[in-house]
Amino acid sequence: MSAGAASAAVLDVPLREDVDNSVDELRAGLPGQRTVLRSVPASGQPGDGGLDDPLRLGRAMRLRLRDAVQALLADPAIAGQSDVARLAAVVLYAKSRAPKGKKNDNQTSIWVAELGRWMGVGESTVNRRVLMPLRASDGLHTKVKRNAEGHPTGLDCLVMPLWNARKNGGAAHPLALSQAELATLLHLIEALFGPGWTPEGKEPTPPGLLAGRTGKGAATDRLGLLLMVLNTRASGWLQLGGGSVKVKEGRGAATLARLLGCSPSGARKVLARLTEAGVVARQRKATSTRMKGRARVMVLPIARAHGRTLASVEAVSGSDAVFSARPDGAVRDQAPAGSAGALGTSGIGGAEGTGDAKDQERPGSAELHADHASVATPVVPPQLDCGFSGEGRGAEGRRPERVCAGEDQAVDGETSAAGPESPVAWGGPLRGEKPKKSPVDEREEKRATGAEAGGRPKALGGGKAQQQRRVALPADLGLRVALGPVSWLWERLSGWQQDQVAAAAKAELSQLAGLGVAAERAPRLLADRLTGRLEETGGEALIKKPFGWLIGRGLVRRPSCSDRRCDDGTRLDTGGECGNCGNVVHIRRARRARTVAEIGRELPHLCDDERRRVLEERLREHAAAEVEDLVWRQERARAEKARRAAVRAAGQDRAEDERVAAAAAEAVRQALACEDCGQQQAGGLCEACGYRRRTETLTVETGLLAATWAAVLDDRDDIDAVTTSVRASLEADIKHTQREFLESVQPGELDTDPAGAAAVLAFAALQTVEAALSDYRSNALERLGQTEEAEAEARRAYKTEQGRRWFRHNPNGADAIAAATKAADTARERAAEYLLTTRLKQLREQTAARTEQAPAVPWTDRLPELAARPLDGDDAGTVIA
Repeated sequence: MSAGAASAAVLDVPLREDVDNSVDELRAGLPGQRTVLRSVPASGQPGDGGLDDPLRLGRAMRLRLRDAVQALLADPAIAGQSDVARLAAVVLYAKSRAPKGKKNDNQTSIWVAELGRWMGVGESTVNRRVLMPLRASDGLHTKVKRNAEGHPTGLDCLVMPLWNARKNGGAAHPLALSQAELATLLHLIEALFGPGWTPEGKEPTPPGLLAGRTGKGAATDRLGLLLMVLNTRASGWLQLGGGSVKVKEGRGAATLARLLGCSPSGARKVLARLTEAGVVARQRKATSTRMKGRARVMVLPIARAHGRTLASVEAVSGSDAVFSARPDGAVRDQAPAGSAGALGTSGIGGAEGTGDAKDQERPGSAELHADHASVATPVVPPQLDCGFSGEGRGAEGRRPERVCAGEDQAVDGETSAAGPESPVAWGGPLRGEKPKKSPVDEREEKRATGAEAGGRPKALGGGKAQQQRRVALPADLGLRVALGPVSWLWERLSGWQQDQVAAAAKAELSQLAGLGVAAERAPRLLADRLTGRLEETGGEALIKKPFGWLIGRGLVRRPSCSDRRCDDGTRLDTGGECGNCGNVVHIRRARRARTVAEIGRELPHLCDDERRRVLEERLREHAAAEVEDLVWRQERARAEKARRAAVRAAGQDRAEDERVAAAAAEAVRQALACEDCGQQQAGGLCEACGYRRRTETLTVETGLLAATWAAVLDDRDDIDAVTTSVRASLEADIKHTQREFLESVQPGELDTDPAGAAAVLAFAALQTVEAALSDYRSNALERLGQTEEAEAEARRAYKTEQGRRWFRHNPNGADAIAAATKAADTARERAAEYLLTTRLKQLREQTAARTEQAPAVPWTDRLPELAARPLDGDDAGTVIA
């Protein structure tokens, strides 16, 4: 859908009540309302910890809103915009009205100034940095809403990613939130940075936490806080991302940079401002060795909303704002395989609840030495004895090059990331401490626990780090649905293989869409294909090479006939049996029966084995002939395609040559002087002279219109008198119009541009003649309708209509008279139109035959004549002065 068509479709959608009415309905209680939805509290401030606190979201609702906001910000029309434009898109999205019944609304009404209050900026900023860029990228469609008197009462806005999601993605799209979910998102935004208002007759809505933050960077702070809240679990601790970060910025700033899509240094400034505002607190987790542990970031409103104790929250908010360079869960420069990867994946939204919100600090058994170069020799002792210092030196008995190789890696707890290369260094005690349980025993216990929990056992090797991979399916909803039947095979692939399979699945979905399959049906169709392929193979357990099976067998289409929409005898677009395959089977069976009959007639004395051998030979000959014919037809199709491509290229070259020639001719024409006044670079005729020529043509046409009824058509003198009178009247009207225009402008205003002033006066004359031409035409039709010819036509039509068979029983009745009168008027109008056309044609022919139009004299030839004219007294005085 183009931008214009989308706008037209949007503006035709009837508007419903404002979002506030929907919010009131939700507060009153809707049938089937989810238990995790909570309305804005009637009293108190956001973050007070009450059950109706808008910041107290359940895990499912938080993840649903987080996916919706991230999908909106990742849309191509929104992704490249500034923070204030992206925040405006989120606010308008939250205030959008969800569809009701069969109507599709998705719109919201708001003032520009009110939208600026939501983002902490002024109206000019909204117009310049929000509305204009979003309209240009087709991310937002707007329409001024006016009352009955024409005064603007608001701005109707439609967020196009939401419109496209509901039109194409269906209810499964992340942006397709329900009315209750949109209201919950709006409540959350109100609590974070809503401007606050006191409506008449309703409960007042208090301002949000950042309502007072305005000016430069206000929109960035608001957007950052919203994304942090949606990525924070019930404990209040922000889920930090893994990987290497710069010590100067810290892991919290790197996490916020990923959320906002900015640099870590910019995110550090945003985090500092949020900390100063009292909504974010930063601290380092204490360790048993009294050294600096992992840095943590707490979103204080979330912690208070979920009932964290005031003492713990104040202790965190009063701590020093420092950052660590690497979390304990980071494996060198990579995140653990089982942990959440990039922000925005399902790994961030872990289990909700204050009990699961503990951050993993560096284990007490890990040795806190400085990082060394990774040059250690792997040492795997045959068994662990007592964990004394020097255990694990191997058979050589020498001092190892590195005491704890890979000591910056995470303990293999919840993830599959391997620990250091030496089991003693991994799980052993420090010197002088008592030995703890053997790491081998710990791994055995973890393996047993995982098996009891029903999960697949993981390979926990002695110390070699395993290859990192994405265990979960891709974040794209279509790919998740399509690859759902082979999720176990997906886990067995490496990272590169997963990328290749995802690309192949995307290509297959695009191909299905090109074959006429609906976009929302294509993922399920591909999932059904994979399910069928698995049933043919015998299950996932029998597949030894998952990557080769997925690329070469599972995802590929297997047509049973020449139809591109066929897949194993099934039509992809309809889901039914392929009719072409039935035709192929029928043709093959008929050919076999015909061949059997021919063999029976030609060789009746053959035995069964010989007859079967001859039948197979002839069938093979038929198959070879078909293959040869297919190859010939394909070659002919390729040749025809190449010929069409050559013709198309030749046509494009010819069109380009014509365009260049036309551009050159237009450039030459534009360089010509005006034929009437001699103005340079006028394209052969300047604007004022063009208006004058059209005015002269319409003046002559107006005179002929008047002559059709006011003059005798055979008397040329009478015709000339009428046209002269009409011309004089029009010239008087033109002078009157030009005089009014000259009186309306300021003195000396037209002196700066004489050519423009002449064009304006000529255009005013043209408009005057055009208006008069319409009046003269109407007058001529009225006069010609009163002629004897028109009246006779009207009488005939009247009698004809009155004599219709359905009026014969009462020809003088009211219905018969009305119908006859209407028919007479129509006939009179048609007769007047015919008389006008005929008489105008006669007058034009007489004019063309009597007078031959003189050719236009160039202005250079008229200059001597104009120079020889004497000037009158006024003009001479002006020139002398």
